[in-house]
Amino acid sequence: MTAQPGKKLRLGVVGPLPPPAGGMATQTSQLVKLFKEEGVEVCLVQTNRPYRPKSVEKLRGVRALFRLVPYLVAVWKMAGKVDVIHLMANSGWSWQLFSTPVVWLAWLKNTPVIVNYRGGEAGSYFEQSFRWIRPTLNRATQIVVPSGYLQEVFAGFGVETTVIPNIINLQRFRPVAMVDDVPATKGFRVIITRNLEAIYGIATAIKALAIVRREIPAIELAIAGSGPQLAELTALTDQLGLQKHVQFVGRLDAQQIVDFYQSADLVLNPTTVDNMPNSVLEALACGVPVVTTDVGGIPYIVSQEKTALMVPAGDAAAMAAQIIRLYREEEMRQRLIDNGLDAVRLYAWPVVKEQWLTLYRSLRSGL
Repeated sequence: MTAQPGKKLRLGVVGPLPPPAGGMATQTSQLVKLFKEEGVEVCLVQTNRPYRPKSVEKLRGVRALFRLVPYLVAVWKMAGKVDVIHLMANSGWSWQLFSTPVVWLAWLKNTPVIVNYRGGEAGSYFEQSFRWIRPTLNRATQIVVPSGYLQEVFAGFGVETTVIPNIINLQRFRPVAMVDDVPATKGFRVIITRNLEAIYGIATAIKALAIVRREIPAIELAIAGSGPQLAELTALTDQLGLQKHVQFVGRLDAQQIVDFYQSADLVLNPTTVDNMPNSVLEALACGVPVVTTDVGGIPYIVSQEKTALMVPAGDAAAMAAQIIRLYREEEMRQRLIDNGLDAVRLYAWPVVKEQWLTLYRSLRSGL
């Protein structure tokens, strides 16, 4: 496919949209919005489009067909009309149902397709299923991952990838005026922005808070997210006598989440599995220091004692020690804030945009 000089780029994007406002859905939404603002002609096929009619949502088993059939028809119509397809891909059933068909339909219509793979559990998924995944990857024109961590995972299976990072909107996520020191009488607000699921390690964070309270009686923890562990985590909070110190605020909208970051003295990321958590980058962009576990791709986006403090997953005592350290050490807090603000510029739209446009144009030109 050879493009005419000066011809407007026609981009097909396939991926989920909020709600819920998960990492991949947020990235899809931002990508579509920002490229439209740049004058790119964008055609979106949504993987999590609402069921039609809505009553179908209650029919387990059957409802998948009501979503999948219109989805495949929409992809088929789009392929061949756009210059390149940008496919947001994940592990597990999502790969089988929503990613594999796109790659093969694009190949049948001779349309370049970029597999933008974002699954934090890619390593374990590949170990179990790679012989079924490889044929589809071989049909993709380009494979792009958002982190060096995923690049290494793919390399371990003999697959070459390109790294283009997530987009962080620095116009929205930005710092408020910072207080120079934290006196011992001041409350200390710690926040978490992860769903209430076991893989995100929130129970460990609550146990860490119980330890920290011995040193910082006025500490409080606010958790933004929803999920199946709400009752279990609430019971743990009650068991540890933290009812007045832990708040479950539920799911927040786009502006509320910015305000939430800006209200914090510290962002905690206690996850047990992760690739490239937007919550960590958003915290850095808001000028808030971060204590995070060191799992998955996290060490690829932050550095110990330079842009964050890292601890092993599931280690409540280590997590508590680092929270106390940041409360006490003003110089460390400020170093993390300053370095974080500098590091997050790599994820700003003007930087990431040029990387994507260069790739799109090279594929459109058949280079």
